[in-house]
Amino acid sequence: MFMGEYQHALDDKGRITIPAKFREELGTSFVITRGLDHCLFVYPRKDWEALEAKLRAMPLSRADARQFMRFFFSGAAESELDKQGRVLLPMNLRDYAHIARDCVVIGVGARVEIWDLETWKSYTSDAEDQFSDLASGLVDLDL
Repeated sequence: MFMGEYQHALDDKGRITIPAKFREELGTSFVITRGLDHCLFVYPRKDWEALEAKLRAMPLSRADARQFMRFFFSGAAESELDKQGRVLLPMNLRDYAHIARDCVVIGVGARVEIWDLETWKSYTSDAEDQFSDLASGLVDLDL
């Protein structure tokens, strides 16, 4: 399971260091794609394949299913870590997520997300005010 928040910066070639805590579970080959809320989703290969199977099962007769599949798959890139634990973020994905330099890599359970730092700060600031309401409507945090 992925969890935690790590700040990093893109290098001059558009590469970002993946936190060491995430590398083993991600493996050396994984998929990066457009995520929701203008971030990037990063999936280990096995989880990507399971998600791909779910999406392929959606009915092609539905316009919203076709639109989502086009958006999700056209933005996907097979990626690999280099020996220093870095991955190249393709320009189309950097543009989508508004990532120019400073970014945040977060663990979100079964996936990793990559955010532009300022976008992440704005998102979390807005979400903090709603956290209690969101939690009460979605999950019981008492174990």
